[in-house]
Amino acid sequence: MTTHEIRYRIDGMDCGACAAKIETAVRRLAEVSEVNVSFPSETMTVRHRGNADLLEAIEKTIRGLGFTLESAPSPKSLDVRMPAAAGSCCAGGRDRGENAREHALHGVAAHGHGHDERVRHGVWWTSTKGRLTIVSGLALATAWAAGKLLPGLEFWFFSAAMLIGLVPIARRAAMAARTGTPFSIEMLMSIAAVGAVIIGASEEAAAVVFLFQIGELLEGVAAGKARASIQSLTKLVPKTALLEENGQTREVQAESLIVGSTILVRPGDRIPADGIVLSGESTIDEAPVTGESVPVRKGAGAAAFAGTINGEAVLRIHVTAAAEDNTIARVVKLVEQAQEAKAPSERFINRFASYYTPSVVIVAALVALVPPLFFDGSLSEWTYKGLAILLIGCPCALVISTPAAIAAALSSGARRGLLIKGGAVLERLRDVTAVALDKTGTLTAGKPRVTDVMAFGRSEAEVLRLAAALERGSSHPLAKAILDRVADQEIEVPPVSNAKALGGKGVSGLVEGVDTFFGSPLAAAATAALTPDQSATVTAFNEEGKTVSILIADGRIVGVLAMRDEPRADALSGLRALTASGIKTVMLTGDNQRTAEAIGRQLGIEVYAELLPEDKQRIVGELREKGFVVAKIGDGINDAPALAAADIGIAMGGGTDVALETADAAILHGRVGDIKEMITLSKNTMANIHQNVAIALGLKAIFLVTTIIGVTGLWPAILADTGATVLVTGNAMRLLRTKPQRAFSGGD
Repeated sequence: MTTHEIRYRIDGMDCGACAAKIETAVRRLAEVSEVNVSFPSETMTVRHRGNADLLEAIEKTIRGLGFTLESAPSPKSLDVRMPAAAGSCCAGGRDRGENAREHALHGVAAHGHGHDERVRHGVWWTSTKGRLTIVSGLALATAWAAGKLLPGLEFWFFSAAMLIGLVPIARRAAMAARTGTPFSIEMLMSIAAVGAVIIGASEEAAAVVFLFQIGELLEGVAAGKARASIQSLTKLVPKTALLEENGQTREVQAESLIVGSTILVRPGDRIPADGIVLSGESTIDEAPVTGESVPVRKGAGAAAFAGTINGEAVLRIHVTAAAEDNTIARVVKLVEQAQEAKAPSERFINRFASYYTPSVVIVAALVALVPPLFFDGSLSEWTYKGLAILLIGCPCALVISTPAAIAAALSSGARRGLLIKGGAVLERLRDVTAVALDKTGTLTAGKPRVTDVMAFGRSEAEVLRLAAALERGSSHPLAKAILDRVADQEIEVPPVSNAKALGGKGVSGLVEGVDTFFGSPLAAAATAALTPDQSATVTAFNEEGKTVSILIADGRIVGVLAMRDEPRADALSGLRALTASGIKTVMLTGDNQRTAEAIGRQLGIEVYAELLPEDKQRIVGELREKGFVVAKIGDGINDAPALAAADIGIAMGGGTDVALETADAAILHGRVGDIKEMITLSKNTMANIHQNVAIALGLKAIFLVTTIIGVTGLWPAILADTGATVLVTGNAMRLLRTKPQRAFSGGD
């Protein structure tokens, strides 16, 4: 039979447990072969062999659980697969799809609230849940007033007020029980409210239902804010773009841009698509995307990100990614998928909760029945206490304690350019004790620059202009370094004629009528001999790991230029921050020993040089065998094996697709100091989770004792769950306000 696939957008999920309840219910339907519910992206994909009747049954089931849904188009594929860290639930095979399914299947038995889209967007009073809460509150107030006027009917007034709020809750409880989740919070709430009415405590029953609805409403608003914090990134991309065609420009929708289009970006405008600058030179504010506070100057050939802000000049940009594949879209997709990957602590709490909730029901029943049956206790009094324990035992706050903190941390990190692919990775980062870093593109900027200019008989500017004349038009990195230096100093470059590239030697040509050569010292020696001082200078530069080129004009040596890929501005301070935290740092590079050691001395880091990819992988393995928890940082294809072998693999900056795919996390703007920031975020998150668990269990323990001894009753009991849920969520949201902490500000 043919298998079909349909995709829905589901409104109302507050956490992964809601997704688990939906998946459990839909999976039980006949002819459904596979279900994947994503809480972060609010979608459900169903593979089935049914017809329209099955689709109707799916929709009826979801609505019966208290959620709303609508059909959604299948998304275009984004190449943002996210391997898990070693030791996570899907390590080894690193199958993200399996992990997403596991996310829903681990399931939590006792959580399932119904909220809708307007709750999450803050207009709570227009939502179904908001309106029901208002009506329930008004009914409670009316019952109280009517009871004062007609005391004899007070019980019935409060019972009616209770029913107004309880009926929708009881309907969701019944549907959850029929679809495989019998111990839901709605079921516990319904039992407690009905039981309170039976023993004559209708006033408290009505108050408890109202407080429960307030708690649900607040939880929905908080969950919406957490989701909106990352989704707000999509608003950075402008709606329209200036498309250039046949020498003319016209305004089009940004989402209609295709790869290969040319767009015009005016000063002050946001860039509508990822691309490469074709012409123009301007500073670009990348803070909205990468968190980099200092605007970056970019010209022809430089990469530009969607959502960043153009500075003072017009730029023509060649579009390299469609709207659904741009940097912002990829970041949002990465975080949404990461939130589906459960941390070990979250999986433990979920498993614990699946046993905890039935245990609470048993304990509540024992409290209600044992004293009256065996110790001559009052049936009404102990039933009341048993119902209160039922409410106290609801595990909502405990269940949400971990995912709320992880979702907030992932969102906070993404907004600062720290992409962490799942809770397992986030949790593991706090244990890192050794960091192995690639050199080129990680510790260094990844492109050479002119470090020294020695002139003989001419000025340094003259040496630069002659060398630039010969190198103009070349795409070689060393040539670009010279041209960048000339541009920075605003030196006018003269024309060249009869230019010739001499393979492996250099380049020659006529500059202002003078026969000029620029190339390696060995090739230059065949034309003009170096003096002892010049030879000593070249040797000194080579020992510092610099590449040396000689400029010859009219048969005489007139200059020596030295170039090197220099360390990033924050490399030294970033390494110092790691060392100060007790973390071992090593450099793993395929570069030659001399160059690597020169950079290593400058940065104060242990060096392993001239390594093949398998050598890097081997050294990472050796560090792990010595007991280190290793994070490997790199940006190239040759880093992929070591990234995969490490406990945590982190791709640096705009690394290759292979590195980004293999890595467990990524540092978008390439600051070395952000490695420590990422580890700190992990530690802060785990501390927040421990606080949340303490709040959830602590309040329950306090109210359990006070209920048993008769100090508190039903309505305070609901605060042990609903109040704790709100407190836990609010505490987790503090992570959204986390600011970068720079342990060291200096770089040299």
